[in-house]
Amino acid sequence: MGTYSVVVLTLNEEKALPACLASLGACDDIVVLDSGSTDATVSIAQSSGARVFHRPFDDFAGQHNYAQKQIGFRHEWVFHLDADERMTPELDAECRKVIGSAELDGLRVSPKMFFEGRWIRHCTDYPAYQARFVRAPRFEFIQVGHGQREAPHMRMANLRESYVHDLSIYGEDAWISKHRRYARAEAQAVVGAAAGAPITQLFSRDDLIRRRALKRLSFALPFRPQLRFAYQYGFRGGFLDGKQGLRYCTLLARYEGFIAKEIANLRYAT
Repeated sequence: MGTYSVVVLTLNEEKALPACLASLGACDDIVVLDSGSTDATVSIAQSSGARVFHRPFDDFAGQHNYAQKQIGFRHEWVFHLDADERMTPELDAECRKVIGSAELDGLRVSPKMFFEGRWIRHCTDYPAYQARFVRAPRFEFIQVGHGQREAPHMRMANLRESYVHDLSIYGEDAWISKHRRYARAEAQAVVGAAAGAPITQLFSRDDLIRRRALKRLSFALPFRPQLRFAYQYGFRGGFLDGKQGLRYCTLLARYEGFIAKEIANLRYAT
């Protein structure tokens, strides 16, 4: 089986980074791309044997593309992680098995999102695929809202196994602060968009296309916080995720309120 490199994006991640790095023990090329940490993040990375690079943060696509184009990885295939995420042995084995897929530029992977110690499968729309395992330097990310996505011309497929994402490692206040920032980016993308998704995409056979189309169209709906809660907790089955599901769905509703407020502010300003 083949081997691959890993890049981890960091900014003041001394609490999360040790578990992330520990999950990568089978990898022989670990890179940390730091955007200005003032805590022990860099020293933790260096003491683990990771190679550390520095770049001021602009957006997620910019960080990932910088890694793809400017960092000399030891292997052609690169797995992209954040510090609050972890590799699993099952995903590692699948990644090694699929290396050599010459017809592909990248592979999407779905996270198992944990909140307060529990996998909240239903209210996080599992499996929700993201481009994570990609070829360097050819693969290209684009910025969409507060996150990144594969460029339209990338040839993609999905992996079966998942990585782990700990949503609550820094607590509720940190989650809210981060999502206030995300809300501004989402609002700028919505206000700057020329048009929503074609209605026909809602009926695509591709679940990813349907989910993205629904998200774009949903910004035109009133009462978004209440609708988001009803959708995630009721329709998607968040109630099956116990008290953690209820708390997380409540936070998602607050996030939608942040976005709605930012959209209103931007439209008022213009």
